[in-house]
Amino acid sequence: MGMSAGSAGTTTVKASPNVIPMIDIMLVLLIIFMIVTPAITAGFQATLPRAKNPDSREESDGEIRLGIDRDGKFYLDITGTNGKYTGPRYITDEDLPTQLMNLYATRSIDKILYLKADEGIDYGRVQTALEIARKAGVRVVAAIAEQERSAKPER
Repeated sequence: MGMSAGSAGTTTVKASPNVIPMIDIMLVLLIIFMIVTPAITAGFQATLPRAKNPDSREESDGEIRLGIDRDGKFYLDITGTNGKYTGPRYITDEDLPTQLMNLYATRSIDKILYLKADEGIDYGRVQTALEIARKAGVRVVAAIAEQERSAKPER
């Protein structure tokens, strides 16, 4: 029983990987990502929610409310420490950061901002208000919502 090296008629096995199935999978993934990526970056329309069972409560002294109307204008509303309601006052985009910084710089207990925005405004405007508030030192932003209207009157 002898061993011979390189006998005629034998085939050698190649140790290289077969990359053709891998290339097929990569091309399928490439096509999927080319189709899905534009749909992801297109964005979506967000509608602001209405509350079904909001908790009704009275305004307390020193509350700061920021309102945004349908035109995107800011209104600052502060309940005075004497309990007198001052009403919403128009404030420009340039004055809003300094006004909020002045209001929240002296606060030590709560740094809450109550935000009420019109239902039909661009959400980017709300995001701008949130960024200004965070930079001014606001720790908590609470959304003011209206109760959802029911189709049938309750009896």
